[in-house]
Amino acid sequence: MTLATEPLVRFSGVQKTYDGEQLVVRALDLDIQRGEFLSLLGPSGSGKTTTLMMLAGFESPTAGDILLDGKQITRTPPHKRNFGMVFQNYALFPHLTVGENVAYPLTVRKVPKGEQAERVKKALDMVRLTGMADRLPTRLSGGQQQRVALARALVFNPQLVLMDEPLGALDKQLREHMQIELKELHRQLGVTFVYVTHDQGEALTMSDRVAVFNEGIIQQLADVESLYETPSNRFVAGFVGDSTVLTGTLQGAGADAAIQLPGGYLLPGVNVNAAARGAPVQACVRPERIVLHSPAQYPKTSAVPATVARVIYYGDHLRLMCDLGHGQEQASVKLALAPSGTGPQLEPGNAVLLEFPPAATRIYAV
Repeated sequence: MTLATEPLVRFSGVQKTYDGEQLVVRALDLDIQRGEFLSLLGPSGSGKTTTLMMLAGFESPTAGDILLDGKQITRTPPHKRNFGMVFQNYALFPHLTVGENVAYPLTVRKVPKGEQAERVKKALDMVRLTGMADRLPTRLSGGQQQRVALARALVFNPQLVLMDEPLGALDKQLREHMQIELKELHRQLGVTFVYVTHDQGEALTMSDRVAVFNEGIIQQLADVESLYETPSNRFVAGFVGDSTVLTGTLQGAGADAAIQLPGGYLLPGVNVNAAARGAPVQACVRPERIVLHSPAQYPKTSAVPATVARVIYYGDHLRLMCDLGHGQEQASVKLALAPSGTGPQLEPGNAVLLEFPPAATRIYAV
């Protein structure tokens, strides 16, 4: 009997190589919980899509096991896994109508025609394509075609829906709209979604948890808030969200850890990877956590003098690029946009002080 706490899917020691030498996925251990929206996030070549393809059955692991409800599926062919699949290129049949495309998985499963019609209508209603069953896919917009692909993946009530960069071909505004729709659909259906993307904003917007891949290894698996606020290593800190990066050496230990910058400034922070005293380190600080001061308001600690290099207007916020000198990268500071005429008058060349709150200054060994 399957326990309620057992994950829906378990990867256990899974490896994958295509050439017998280089591992694309290395010793993967991953549990996917029932009903969650899990995103596999990472750069190209990180192993995320290969992981999805092994779960779908289109690729076979070189080593290790994949379990579904506690039962081995490593050698189960794709059509017997009862998984819905949505691809970036939609993979619709151009010569079939929308309704025939959505009905295809039901036809393969020999579902009676009467039941097919009912299920297709329900699936199209679900993705807001009511009344479009008789159209050809070529007569639809990109967003509508993606909805057809989604309806086809959902129509046979799959245990799991797998998505491989499904919104990658859409323009920014439509992509963001579809993100909201997908998350709402997930909430309504309660089906387990596994979603591959290289877009960290997309992963943060939709997911319950995110697995960050790099070089075939999960660097961090966490809920979206933990992933953003407490990245576990330097790669995750740099890949997920924006960061201002400070380079220096570690001083102090434990709760008294600090990064010493080349200019001699000492900034207390969190020593994430237990770097040794005197070791070269980098600190990552989210731009919205940095506090801007005028030179006359010098805080006692955690502040560095800087010069405004550029002011970038984003509509809802300003982004300052500030030169810290001493060979440091420019600090990126995000400021909420004040009502017109009430905010600080910032121009390139202005002297400022940047305060780096210790709790937001996460120090990593390099």
